[in-house]
Amino acid sequence: MESTPTDPRGGDAVVLRWGQAARSVPLARRELRRTLERWDWGAVEDAASLVLSELLTNAVRHGQVPGREIETRFSRMPDALRIEVHDASERRPLMALPVEGADSGWGLPLVDTLAAKWGIDDRRGPGKLVWAELPVGGGPW
Repeated sequence: MESTPTDPRGGDAVVLRWGQAARSVPLARRELRRTLERWDWGAVEDAASLVLSELLTNAVRHGQVPGREIETRFSRMPDALRIEVHDASERRPLMALPVEGADSGWGLPLVDTLAAKWGIDDRRGPGKLVWAELPVGGGPW
């Protein structure tokens, strides 16, 4: 796991790299909680943990590329927390509402509900990044 303390865009950020394994998800959540505590942004912890879990689980399950790691970035913006998950797969997630009673497929609809905005972008090098922004200023977007 590697950490970078500042964001090149000018804000604070924590960048970490993870193996392509399910055990990376709870480890990443723990690092996010530590980061939010350091920033005194505990009010957004529950929603942020859920969003990170869904995005990282998707990358672990569907974005695996042999020999590559998954990167997370937690960025402190003026009134929002930005969570990014980078993977080397070109396969982009699709949001569709699962059928009633389905055990899977609820991740992106949950992210859509919890985040003020989210999206999928290209990144430098192979693959993509999936991001979500959660308000931390106490007010609606």
